[in-house]
Amino acid sequence: MRKKKKLPLLEDITITAVAAEGKSLARVDDKVVFVPFVVPGDVVDLQVKKKKNSYMEAVAVNIKTYSPLRDTPFCQHYGVCGGCKWQCLKYEEQLKAKQQQVYDNLTRIGKVELPEFMPILGSKKTKEYRNKLEYGFSNKRWLTEEEVAQDVKYDVMDAVGFHITGAFDKILDIEKCHLMDDLQNQIRNDIREYALDKGLVFYDLRQNQGLLRSMMLRNSNTGEFMLLIQFRMDSDEDKKQAMDLMQHLADKFPQITSLLYVDNHKANDTFGDQEVHCFKGTDFIYETMEDLKFKVGPKSFYQTNTDQAYELYSVARSFASLTGDELVYDLYTGTGTIANFVAKKARKVIGIEYVPEAIEDAKVNSQINGIDNTLFYAGDMKDILNKEFIEEHGRPDVIITDPPRAGMHQDVIDTILFASPKRIVYVSCNPATQARDLQLLDNYYKVEKVQPVDMFPHTQHVENVVLLEKRETPKQVNAEE
Repeated sequence: MRKKKKLPLLEDITITAVAAEGKSLARVDDKVVFVPFVVPGDVVDLQVKKKKNSYMEAVAVNIKTYSPLRDTPFCQHYGVCGGCKWQCLKYEEQLKAKQQQVYDNLTRIGKVELPEFMPILGSKKTKEYRNKLEYGFSNKRWLTEEEVAQDVKYDVMDAVGFHITGAFDKILDIEKCHLMDDLQNQIRNDIREYALDKGLVFYDLRQNQGLLRSMMLRNSNTGEFMLLIQFRMDSDEDKKQAMDLMQHLADKFPQITSLLYVDNHKANDTFGDQEVHCFKGTDFIYETMEDLKFKVGPKSFYQTNTDQAYELYSVARSFASLTGDELVYDLYTGTGTIANFVAKKARKVIGIEYVPEAIEDAKVNSQINGIDNTLFYAGDMKDILNKEFIEEHGRPDVIITDPPRAGMHQDVIDTILFASPKRIVYVSCNPATQARDLQLLDNYYKVEKVQPVDMFPHTQHVENVVLLEKRETPKQVNAEE
């Protein structure tokens, strides 16, 4: 049997910068070392976990000098959960790192002419800022290093909490999460206590069996609260136990205005194709933004930081510079939040989105708010947005695009260039793919404004809004064009 090579211990290493995926980095000889849960300025001893030709991955086994940029993590699950990795970094430093991330991506990948960036818009809330959380149930609880070291057999291995990265069937049992209003902690902990007391079976992800599968919680700025529990009911007894739990929750938590459940027998927890049953209250909640109301159902997409969503969309609307005469295309419109948000300042807004249910939500949201100058279409963007669509509906004056992390398909970019709007407002949750797309648009559009927005404090994620103006003269035109 081949002996495993012993990896080195690196002593007195200074962490120099923030890196990708919530890690920081140091340099040792000619190699970059990526390290989680440390901040620039820390002096640490590192145990190497992976060694490649050009880089290493390591963990800090001893912090010898604490950086002045360091903050004290506030969550008891920090370092194990895998989320909120930047709790150890002061918030103002997180914002600097995110601003730099946007700058690096747009300059190194995009390689286009850029204006001076606007300072990143930080989140007023850095705790309890989310309006949605999802937890899983498992009969295989993740054991922390301390628990493993005790080398004892634990009586309770059931858990409700977050999935552990790299261990799909393991759940870290969560006692308190700071990402959402504390009511969600009370509900989750009560469900665990009730389930253990009544002997309800927690899900086995490998065997695809067990009554309790997952739960989703949503709240809103109207004070409403939604809880959806996914069960797998294989018998009448399962059905009775599930309904008894729902009644218990209805009685104990009158704050829940939308109490829902799904009976899911699939091998995964996605429920877009499953029937959602309403046990109590409505099957939706409302969010508000300015004078608009948005109906949010269990399958609806809505930005998960309500307050910052308003800031993000306000930037997009400002960049669009609408006067009331414009035809606007809103690409990847979701439930039509941006489309409805800008509609009163436009002549007409056309929204396109892949998910049919989201488009139905978008239409409902227009009706609720008395908006009659929107049209919505469902289908794959690259299939719907084509030359025939442009010729039928007219060339847009402004295109607002908010694509998924993968960015825009080449066919979509080609159609945007054919449509030739005066302005493009590009909202992105991934500045790297945004930068790639800016380069593809660069011959015909110049970047005029860049506004980063922090939607997710204590994580490495950042949103970015870019305004592109049509060039009077293209930079260059390929022979085929």
